[in-house]
Amino acid sequence: MPDSFQLHPQLAADSVFLADWPLCQVRLINDQQYPWFILVPRCEGARDVIDLTEAEQLQLWAESRALSLYLRQDYHPDKLNLAALGNMVPQLHLHHIARFVQDPSWPAPVWGKYPAKAYSALQLTEIQRRWSARSSV
Repeated sequence: MPDSFQLHPQLAADSVFLADWPLCQVRLINDQQYPWFILVPRCEGARDVIDLTEAEQLQLWAESRALSLYLRQDYHPDKLNLAALGNMVPQLHLHHIARFVQDPSWPAPVWGKYPAKAYSALQLTEIQRRWSARSSV
């Protein structure tokens, strides 16, 4: 990936770095109300999936599948939500949210429902430990 990749400041402020996969940076949204991860393709100027080459799109879906399988295996959600809105942050990023019937926003979307509740340092350490124990892409 090009060295010119820069993460949008809002994504940097709202999330915690977990890994660099072949195409995407994997990040955890810092909101303990939901297991919420994002994939950010390291492709400068990409705003929508169609801005990626066909090969990059295939890689994005492979990484999305790997992240979704991780969420299913590690969190056992009732539903997996995927979204690429970009209305507030134009940089292409794909949300992966593990949803549960008992989560605070169920069944509504998570956006704007409640203010984020940041993870504690201990919670982040545990999530990072579980993340590093999973198999890679």
